[in-house]
Amino acid sequence: MSKATKIQIKITGKFVPEYQSEQASGCDLCADIEEDIILEAGKYCTVPTGLKVEIPEGFEAQVRPRSGLALKHGIGVLNTPGTIDADYRGEIRVILFNLGHAPFNIRSGDRIAQLVFNQVVRGEFIEVERLKTTKRGSGGFGHTGK
Repeated sequence: MSKATKIQIKITGKFVPEYQSEQASGCDLCADIEEDIILEAGKYCTVPTGLKVEIPEGFEAQVRPRSGLALKHGIGVLNTPGTIDADYRGEIRVILFNLGHAPFNIRSGDRIAQLVFNQVVRGEFIEVERLKTTKRGSGGFGHTGK
């Protein structure tokens, strides 16, 4: 039995997500399409899943790429991670892109992405005149070297 925290997700749709191993953090989302989609190299498209969910308040779902599709075919999720808020009730659709060198065929039932649930922490913004200084300061991209 997994020791992961569990929440109840109400769901409608044909391809209910499944976890592929006992300790997997992501469950697979499948394409729910009437005709195959050919995703050409260098292009992106929106893929329907046919799923609608009711996520408990205080949680969110994140749509993430599947590592096997990325490694083998160059397929990823364009807005990684895609956020599904607790108050969203529309269909989950996945924006896939193809960075591979060949067209990629998407069929109904294909596992195209994964869904991970997280607890939400919201920030409370406090306006101030100035922020505390640090040794790093405003050092950004690449400031620590390679």
